[in-house]
Amino acid sequence: MTLEQNLKIVLDKIEHSKSKSVWGQQVELIAATKTRDISTIEELYHLGIKTIGENKIQEAEKKFSMFPGFENIKKRFIGHLQSNKTKKCLTLFDSIDSIDTIKLAKKINSILQETKKKVECLIEINTSGEPQKHGFQPQITSELISCFDLKQLNIAGLMTVGPNTDSELSKRGAFILLRELKNKINNELGFQAIKELSMGMTNDYELAIQEGSTMVRVGTGLFGARNYS
Repeated sequence: MTLEQNLKIVLDKIEHSKSKSVWGQQVELIAATKTRDISTIEELYHLGIKTIGENKIQEAEKKFSMFPGFENIKKRFIGHLQSNKTKKCLTLFDSIDSIDTIKLAKKINSILQETKKKVECLIEINTSGEPQKHGFQPQITSELISCFDLKQLNIAGLMTVGPNTDSELSKRGAFILLRELKNKINNELGFQAIKELSMGMTNDYELAIQEGSTMVRVGTGLFGARNYS
């Protein structure tokens, strides 16, 4: 199938899932473009998708320098960010969606204090409990709440990666946990500090939308299986 056909299928599934959601939320499609070439991303751009997610700093830097249209695309960093690549990440991306420790949050804040700029970001939460995944624990802690005291961070919401399982119940449980944590954080802070829930990828974004997701990260569903050669 063509990219255009795949995109239509994904967008139709998003709309159908929204119709089954009781939350009435808008949902943004983030094209996960890791390992995808410039011509594919350019085609997607001309099909109307203006937000992409990349996982690797070095790969993204090379891509962004090759395609002028990236100036008009919102670039979200969705991978695990190594501390020594933080400054480079901030020069390349419009949003960091994977702040997984207070140490990283403070590092980003410190770098941005030099320029007085702010950056949009999401806090990553490990809702599955899987040890190979990154993120804060899905509960109110002093470290989690202290992220909101960092003035250069515009924390828009939370992000999670669903559990690696075929169990719909487990997947829903992880997404419900993130939604409930968002509400707890807002209650703790005393106002609607965060609104976004980035949860759901190719294999589970329909469930995620039903449970309140406002951003879904889809790669294989758009482009097919990755070519690692």
